Amino acid sequence: MLEFPTELAQHWAMRGYYGTLNHNVKATYVHYLGWFDGNPASLHLLPPVEGSKKYVAYMSGAEEVLRKAREAFDNGEYRWVAEVVNHVVFADPQNQAARALQADALEQLGYQAESGPWRNFYLTGAKELREGVQQLFAPSSVSLDTVKALSLDLLFDYLGVRLNGPRAAGKKITLNLQFSDTQEACVLALANGALNHTSGEQVPDADATLTLTRAALNKIILGESSVDREIEAGELKVQGKKEALHELLSLLDTFEFWFNIVTP
Repeated sequence: MLEFPTELAQHWAMRGYYGTLNHNVKATYVHYLGWFDGNPASLHLLPPVEGSKKYVAYMSGAEEVLRKAREAFDNGEYRWVAEVVNHVVFADPQNQAARALQADALEQLGYQAESGPWRNFYLTGAKELREGVQQLFAPSSVSLDTVKALSLDLLFDYLGVRLNGPRAAGKKITLNLQFSDTQEACVLALANGALNHTSGEQVPDADATLTLTRAALNKIILGESSVDREIEAGELKVQGKKEALHELLSLLDTFEFWFNIVTP
């Protein structure tokens, strides 16, 4: 509904070579208003896979959807084809005919896109539909230099992000940490499926008290070393239940760099 004035719309520097008016106006409204559009029908939608299966069933099955979508594709209705065939792909990710048709539609949208990021999204989606998610070489997003640069507060926030909440449900672990090199201390506490920390504190009823160097903690978190190896090297001492530390570390997820964007 929003448009630039003609003078701006026709000025080359205002064209959507990077962002687009369509994209960024919606992003602005979402920032201020949230994801809910006010229509209660969209307040609690079914999850994408479950909803897509019902859409396909209501539309007389995948073959009928694809038959009509091919007609729409021949008419140049690529946006609609991408939207409707997406339901078939989510209902049955192994449907190669649906994947191929949606890839063709996304490719055409990519060729038409003036915005670079839109084109990249379209063409990347088409490539995934045709080839799957390729596990190509990628640098680690969390390197030793990155971890070393984090304060303890940020480091433990990062561990909280990595905690697998469902697997941690019902578990309670409390650790005192004392850093021999930086003279810092904190309490790390797992409860209610969440990992929290308190700087400058120690508690008398902790499952274990760890005396260690910050370098040892960094290497353990990155998987470059282990608890036992750092104990042998004299970089870590554990008073109490060593298994509590092992259990906490076992609850941390390692996230894959590559992930799917157009398949469930």
